[in-house]
Amino acid sequence: MNDEKAEVHVNDIWKLLHPRLTVLVTARGKEGNINVMTVSWISIASWNPPCVAIFIAPERYTYQLIKESGEFVVNVPTIDLLQKVDLCGSVSGREIDKFKEAGLTPISSLKVKAPSIKECIAHLECQLIKEVETGDHVMLLGRVIAARANKSQFSRTYDIRSVKLVYYVGNSEYTTNSNETYHP
Repeated sequence: MNDEKAEVHVNDIWKLLHPRLTVLVTARGKEGNINVMTVSWISIASWNPPCVAIFIAPERYTYQLIKESGEFVVNVPTIDLLQKVDLCGSVSGREIDKFKEAGLTPISSLKVKAPSIKECIAHLECQLIKEVETGDHVMLLGRVIAARANKSQFSRTYDIRSVKLVYYVGNSEYTTNSNETYHP
């Protein structure tokens, strides 16, 4: 094993922390308009109360909708949705209806007005409780007030033998919980 280190430019440090779970975040604005965006900068932030943190650039349309409504849904896709996941991270919802363009189905959530995505295997419904500017992104801290998952794929944990989650590597490259790499 060669343990020689290569310097990595500080602007590329995020790549050293990838691959990262990739999710689809949905939001509904005060006028009822909905959007979906791809997010790989997500983390559990607290167990009690249950909270997640997502990091979004403030110029994003989804950020605007979350600010208007104070809520969002984290939807967990599988690798078979890769083309849809990539599309939702490549175009703006200000210009196109990403649900329609990607062929995703918005469904009612349990406790928030933001939709969940039918094709995803899990959903975390969040109320925005805090926003922290971190530079070119904003951390949105959401309290999870409801969650649900497909019974056949989740029972206290995902069945990793059958569930292939999406992980973003960088440079439009994805992988899953196997040794395969996928490109849209």
